[in-house]
Amino acid sequence: MRSQKTHKQTSDALALVEELTGKSQKMADLVEHEQANLDIARKIYDLRTKAKISQAGLARKVGTTQSVISRLEDADYDGHSLEMLRRIASALEKRVEIRFLPSHKLQHA
Repeated sequence: MRSQKTHKQTSDALALVEELTGKSQKMADLVEHEQANLDIARKIYDLRTKAKISQAGLARKVGTTQSVISRLEDADYDGHSLEMLRRIASALEKRVEIRFLPSHKLQHA
C-alpha cells in the first residue's frame, strides 16, 4: 500500500498567496499590488452600475472620456490617481476613504 500525501484545501487568501509565491517577498508584493488594482476597478464598476450610469454618462459627469472610465474599470490599469477617484466619487455622490492597514509581509521563520 502506498502512502498518499494529503493536501488540505484552503480558501484562506493569505495562505493561497504564500502557496503560489513561495517565500518570495517580491512576488507577494506584486500580488498585493495587483489585488489593489482589481479592488479599485471593481469598486468603480460596481458603484457605476448600481447608479445605473453608463461609462459615457459617468465620463460626462466627471469631465473626461468614456475610454478613461473604461481604463479605470480595467484591473490591469495601473494609473489610478486620488484626484480622479475623488471626481468619480463626487459624481456618484460618494466620498473616498483612505485607510492604512497592516502589511501582509511574509514572515520568514
